[in-house]
Amino acid sequence: MPCAFQQITHYSLHLAFPGLIAWVFFKENWKKAWIIMLATMLVDLDHLVADPIFDPTRCSIGFHPLHSYYAISVYFLLFFLSRARTIKIVAVGLLFHMFTDYQDCLWMG
Repeated sequence: MPCAFQQITHYSLHLAFPGLIAWVFFKENWKKAWIIMLATMLVDLDHLVADPIFDPTRCSIGFHPLHSYYAISVYFLLFFLSRARTIKIVAVGLLFHMFTDYQDCLWMG
């Protein structure tokens, strides 16, 4: 079971840190960028196809379809190949989400 520090870190990285990323890199519309990045949390809907839906001892990366290495490579392609700023913000949100979930995998060992 994850410790309280791990849970606080995980949810801070999911919710607060994207705000800092938005403020640093998208200053002119940082609130909109933050909301878009928060909306990328919908990627966790892929947990609904897992059994059990939530398992605190399971590494999401490589297990859930939208957390697969294939999906992550698509997120990188979106970031590097898209010229649309909104798509880049979505890609940043998705990639940071994967980074955050990967931190849990490291904690699990």
